[in-house]
Amino acid sequence: MSKLFSTHAAAAVIIIRLMVGAVFVSEGMQKFLYPAEVGAGRFEKIGIPSPTVVAPLVACFEIGCGTLVLLGLATRMAVVPLIVIILTAIATTKIPILMTDGFWKMAHEARTDWSMLLGSLFLLVVGAGPLSCDAKLSGVPRE
Repeated sequence: MSKLFSTHAAAAVIIIRLMVGAVFVSEGMQKFLYPAEVGAGRFEKIGIPSPTVVAPLVACFEIGCGTLVLLGLATRMAVVPLIVIILTAIATTKIPILMTDGFWKMAHEARTDWSMLLGSLFLLVVGAGPLSCDAKLSGVPRE
C-alpha cells in the first residue's frame, strides 16, 4: 500500500496535478450544469448507452477523482478512472473526427484530451510529489 502513496518526484509535480485535477473537476461539474450540451445530451448524441445514468456517473468520477488529484490524495489510484474516461472520450469523439475530417482536424480537437491523458499517465508513474497528502501519508519530506 505504501507504494501507492510513495513519491520521489519534484515539487513541480503540483503544476501537473493542478492542471489535471482542475480540468476534470470543471468538466464533471459542467456535465451537471449543462446536461444537454456536455452531459446526458452529449452522451446520447455520440451513442453512449444509458446516457442519463452514465453521464452523471462519469461526472461524479471526474469531480471525485479530480479533487483527489488536486489534493494529491491516493493520486495513483485516482488517475486510473480518469485515464479510462479520457480514453473513452478519445475513442467516441476524436476517432470519428479522424475518420471523417482527417488527422489535423482531429489533432486540433483532441489537444485537451491528449494533455489530460499524458498528464494523468505522468501522475500514475511518478505520484503526487512532495506537496501532497500522499507524501504526508508516506512520510516523504517536503522539498
